[in-house]
Amino acid sequence: MPADIQRLEQDQLSCWRIRHGDAELLVAEQGAQVLDYRRGDAPPIIWLSEEAALLSGQSVRGGVPVCWPWFGDLARNPQSVQQLYEGEAAPAHGLVRAIDWTMDEPEVDTDGVTLRLRCPQAEQGWPQWPQRMGLQLEIRLDQALHLSLITDNRGDQAVSFSQALHTYFAISDIHQVSVEGLADRRYIETLENWEPRQQHGDLRFSGETDRVYLGLAPTLSLMDPAWKRRIVLQSRGSASAVLWNPWIAKAQRLSHFADDAWQRMLCIETANVLDDLVTLAPGASHTLGLTIDSQPLR
Repeated sequence: MPADIQRLEQDQLSCWRIRHGDAELLVAEQGAQVLDYRRGDAPPIIWLSEEAALLSGQSVRGGVPVCWPWFGDLARNPQSVQQLYEGEAAPAHGLVRAIDWTMDEPEVDTDGVTLRLRCPQAEQGWPQWPQRMGLQLEIRLDQALHLSLITDNRGDQAVSFSQALHTYFAISDIHQVSVEGLADRRYIETLENWEPRQQHGDLRFSGETDRVYLGLAPTLSLMDPAWKRRIVLQSRGSASAVLWNPWIAKAQRLSHFADDAWQRMLCIETANVLDDLVTLAPGASHTLGLTIDSQPLR
C-alpha cells in the first residue's frame, strides 16, 4: 500500500505529514510530538486544541507530548528522580517537550510507515541534568498507531526517571464516555491531598479529574458511544497511567485552551510514575510503548 510522506512547516514548527491507507498522521520534530491522528472520515482520534500555538520553544497544547525524564511537578516525583536535577526551577514534565529532535528518513514497507526521532540533547546531557542517555521515539503507522519511547543509559551510574506519553484523546462529550480496565485498581486522588483510593467499576466523569492509577493491566478501553467507537490502548513497559480532565473552572485558567474544550478531550497518559518509576543500570535499556487502535462500537 503506497504512502504519502511530506515534510512541511506548520507556523514555526517543522512537521511530517504521513498518509497511509485511510490514516493520516502529523508529527512535529519539536518534542517528537504527535499533533494529529485520524482515520477515514471519522472524528480525530488525537485531540489538538483549537487554540494551540505551534511556536518554537513552547510545548503544544494537545497531541501526544513526551514527558521525560520526569513527569509533572518534579517535587512530586520519587527522591531518586529528584536528586539527579541540579538546577533551581524545574520545568513541568521534564526537559524534552520543547526542543528539536532529529528525524531519520521514514521507512515504508508493504504494511505501514515507521518514523524514528532521536533527541540529541539527551545524548549530551543538560547542565542541570548531566546524565548521558539515548532517547528515541519510534512511531509506527499501520492498521493502528504504535508509539515506543526507548531510553538507553549511556552513563556509568544507574539512573532513575519517570516519563509519560501524555496523550490527549478527542471525544464526543466527556459526560458520555467511560474508561474500562481500571476497576479494582488503586489510584492516587491528587485533588484530595494525594489520598490513596480504589476504583470501583468503570471510570465515568462528572467533575475535574486528575488521578494516578497504579498496578494496571496493559489494556484500557476508551468507550465513546456517541461516536460509536472504542479506542483500545495497549501499553508496554508501563504499569501506571494518569487520567486528566480540567473541567470548567480550570479550563478557564489554562493557556491555549478554549473555555469549553474540556468537553471534547480526555487525557489518558501511559506512564512510568511514582512507584512505577524506571531505574536503568549502565548500558541497560527500557521501552515505554503504546498502541492506539480505534474500533467500531457495536
